[in-house]
Amino acid sequence: MTATSDLGAARPASPDLLRSVFRRHPAGVAVVTARGRSGPVGFTATSLASVSAEPPMLSFGVSTGSSSWPVIADTDHVGVHLLGEHQQDLAATFARRGADRFGPGTAWREGPEGVPVLDGVPAWMVCRVTARVPAGDHRIVVAEVLLGDPTGHGRPLVYHQGRFSGLPD
Repeated sequence: MTATSDLGAARPASPDLLRSVFRRHPAGVAVVTARGRSGPVGFTATSLASVSAEPPMLSFGVSTGSSSWPVIADTDHVGVHLLGEHQQDLAATFARRGADRFGPGTAWREGPEGVPVLDGVPAWMVCRVTARVPAGDHRIVVAEVLLGDPTGHGRPLVYHQGRFSGLPD
């Protein structure tokens, strides 16, 4: 067995180590939305994962320090939107603290179960939350897909090395 890196460069586990390692791991970019008492909320997520085909389920992580967490903690339904490479500004808006995420620059409509559905995305789903699993300073939200639309246009948006980009041809 051959090691592929210098074991002498190994560092103890820390938040910085985890962030440094995952900067090297490209991830698809999604926006999760929900309806709150005071209006819609949403955030950019790169932790989206398929969980089960039968029934169709997915998961995503959300920080308990996020401004969206109080609504996600209490809601029954969420919208999950896969972003296209043409939506880097939208991803940045939903990632930025204090941004007016549903202001004039964001095209959206109220969808099934009152969930905010973003316009112009390559794909979206409305899901019923089935579990919120504690995981450090985050919660892993597990949700069952109720309906969606995979027919939008655009190549996927990817997050890698601390920035948004498209996939090369």
